[in-house]
Amino acid sequence: MNTRAYAALASKEKLVPYEFNRRALGAHDVALDIAYAGICHSDIHQAREEWGPAIFPMVPGHEIAGTVTAVGSAVSKFKVGDRIGVGVFVDSCRICENCKAGLQQYCLEGMTGTYNQLERDGVTVAMGGYSNYFVINEDYAVTIPANLPLEGVAPLLCAGITLYSPIKHWGVGPGKKVAVMGLGGLGHMGVKFAAALGADVTVLSHSPQKEADARAMGAHSFIATNDKEVFTKHAKTFDVILNTVSAELDIDLYLNLLKLDGTLVVIGLPGKPYALNAGTLLNGRRSIGGSMIGGIPELQEMLNFCGEKNIVSDVEVIKADYINEAYERTVASDVKYRFVIDASTF
Repeated sequence: MNTRAYAALASKEKLVPYEFNRRALGAHDVALDIAYAGICHSDIHQAREEWGPAIFPMVPGHEIAGTVTAVGSAVSKFKVGDRIGVGVFVDSCRICENCKAGLQQYCLEGMTGTYNQLERDGVTVAMGGYSNYFVINEDYAVTIPANLPLEGVAPLLCAGITLYSPIKHWGVGPGKKVAVMGLGGLGHMGVKFAAALGADVTVLSHSPQKEADARAMGAHSFIATNDKEVFTKHAKTFDVILNTVSAELDIDLYLNLLKLDGTLVVIGLPGKPYALNAGTLLNGRRSIGGSMIGGIPELQEMLNFCGEKNIVSDVEVIKADYINEAYERTVASDVKYRFVIDASTF
């Protein structure tokens, strides 16, 4: 199927209109018309080769929401007209212990990314969601609840699950004091989920002007971290800290905010490794953890939870020809809180 898209033709170049052919529909595939595709900061990193060598031309995008238009002969999970989502990966080995446990994001052979990667045939280049049409194996797509607007759902397929998975893994809920570092595309989802699960939620941000938004999303407290005295005042306060920040920072300051047996979960990807004082971990039996997106079962669980609680991402919908401006604004943290492309404009 001929597909209209936007692509980076080379590293650090602006994205431009691009056409290519999606694969023919296989027996276990579903085809979908994409309604909305979210812009993730990782799209920018990869299009600009900030994470290492990339494959060009590149069609980014791994926050995809749309409607099924055709199904393969052996498909049982979806039917034409269903609203479905596609996230950060489109395949995995399926046979390793992690895949069998529904943790495909930790596939021992490596998951197959939605773009900037060869598919498992070793030949076909995966092309992402900045396009009007997509084909996906039914096992790697999820159902979107009928009550949720598709534009608000698209970022849930990456930003949402990236916060939901560690929140569930580390038992965030009633009786837990949780801090979210950063109120951006990732952080604002952490606030919404943690609050909906009944935790006491604090936002740690260097942007005091975001306090009203944080509280509107469910945060009970807001701490402006540009005042370094707050790190002494709030020492030994939190059970879990969710670090959604990609900037370089003094991680020891934040570790000292943890209670006994508290955990700081690294979610954002800084440009350089953290410098860590081991004594900060020892003094309080503190831990540092990490988490990466979620598997297909948890992705569906999250969407069902969002449907029950009416949770979506705060978005700014744009046309395809605004993608390059949106990239610059994303880098400048000038978005509340996620850009989403109207795929009808490709």
